[in-house]
Amino acid sequence: MARKTQQQPRFDTVLSTLGNHKFDVSAGANGAKRISKYGCAAEIRAAADGTAEITVRPGWLLKGNIARLVDKGYQKFLKAGHVEIPATADNLRDLHRFSEELKESMGALVLYNEALGTTSDRYVYDRVLGRS
Repeated sequence: MARKTQQQPRFDTVLSTLGNHKFDVSAGANGAKRISKYGCAAEIRAAADGTAEITVRPGWLLKGNIARLVDKGYQKFLKAGHVEIPATADNLRDLHRFSEELKESMGALVLYNEALGTTSDRYVYDRVLGRS
């Protein structure tokens, strides 16, 4: 059985779709567009083939910056620059919902492990610090 290929929408179509789904669209860095909703944000831009690509992964907005999700084994944290705060269940739920809606609007590939819940950008466990 042949695999179906999904046609990804053009960048301008994605921006229109995001606007219709009540995402805030503003100027980002290096000509990208910052997409935000639920206190979360990501940046997208037009790829060479005219489709949209994510340039800055979805993260929680912390003091105007997109915070990375860091998993330290015992708890997840939101980190933007030198600011780091514990992530709450509400933060993680909103981040997961934002990521799902953004990818759906872009026609992007959704991986199985990402569909199950929020994945961290970085994993740092105390028990392996300092090991060679």
